Amino acid sequence: MAVIQRRLSSSFERFFHSEKAGGVLLIVATSISLIIANSAVGEGYQAFWQWKLGGLSLEHWVNDGLMAVFFLLIGLELERELYSGELSDLRNALLPIAGALGGICFPALIHFSLNAGTATQAGIAIPMATDIAFALGILALLGSRVPASLKVFLAALAVIDDLGAIVVIAVFYTADLSLAYLLGALGALGVLILLNRVFVVMSLLPYLVGGAVMWFLLLKSGVHATIAGVLLAFAIPYSARQDDQASPSHRLEHFLHHPVAFLILPIFALANTGIEIGADWHERLTTSNSIGIFAGLVAGKPIGITLLCFAAVGLGLARLPLDLAWRHIAGAGFLGGIGFTMSIFITNLAFVEDGQTVVDSKMAILAASVIAGALGFLWLTLFGKPTGVDTDPSTMDLETHEQGADLHGKTLLAVLARGDAL
Repeated sequence: MAVIQRRLSSSFERFFHSEKAGGVLLIVATSISLIIANSAVGEGYQAFWQWKLGGLSLEHWVNDGLMAVFFLLIGLELERELYSGELSDLRNALLPIAGALGGICFPALIHFSLNAGTATQAGIAIPMATDIAFALGILALLGSRVPASLKVFLAALAVIDDLGAIVVIAVFYTADLSLAYLLGALGALGVLILLNRVFVVMSLLPYLVGGAVMWFLLLKSGVHATIAGVLLAFAIPYSARQDDQASPSHRLEHFLHHPVAFLILPIFALANTGIEIGADWHERLTTSNSIGIFAGLVAGKPIGITLLCFAAVGLGLARLPLDLAWRHIAGAGFLGGIGFTMSIFITNLAFVEDGQTVVDSKMAILAASVIAGALGFLWLTLFGKPTGVDTDPSTMDLETHEQGADLHGKTLLAVLARGDAL
């Protein structure tokens, strides 16, 4: 029997460490934005982001333009996970998929229960999101004190979570729809797919040009233009061979990591977190919308992620890696409550006509994200030590493989009996 420590691919290592550094920079950018917004030049700072350029404000260019590049990177990461990563094997994929579903549904239900039938019901999707950069950044600070499998699990969960948020944005936060422009965008996507599948064009330039056209058409269609980034990602040729340097998708993902982490997301933070904190800030955090966001992220996320993962393993649908215990999944659940980037992004879409609710929502997101991050860090610092090593199924003999499957396919009672629970 060969038992080995789980090894991370070089692509994942680069992605993980860029998210770590990007998370630190996001904290710096957010702090700067908050300080400036509450200083003597705060009014001018807010006005700066409303300057018009090409018919759109600077804030609009950031949220619809630069963030399309961020969504492109999410799409490329999801593509990698689906073809050659954690999501390429259904049994491995079911655990983060179950966690993501729990992390989407439970927070949404909490917010809906407090805001159903009110003007703030549109914020139901705000606590559904997980910020990849912040969540993985905090996990990276723990280094070898947490299992490698937890890093992969949280990354896969966050990517699936963001995919769910993207679907929600496309379906529920679409303005007046222009069918002609939408059909034009779909036509541009069709051309890009033909370049990939039929003509096997391996140059990135035609795809980037086509993606820009698709972005413009979606902007005019009423569907949020950032969706073009995700669609473009799946139109770009991908090679499932591990770390294939010739793959256009791999090359673009590798190129985008640093610009997104060190430029685009910090600019997004500067443009969207300049919140003027008034004397009644504590009252603004007690509205039903703010409580729904806060409770959804801080409580709904860890409860939903842990319970759905527990159910998937208890039913024998998924396998808990051998270097993980349920306390690790709970820690990942707390980190999943860091909404930040995606939650703020959805806030801007949910309350377009209500500036005060946008500010209140952002305050709740910031407070919840800080607390969720602190809880996750402290929890994993105390309880995050790996339980052992994970096994590589390809190197195990049949008997050992069956033993591992039996260990993690038991019912709730058996899992508790083995002491794997909290």
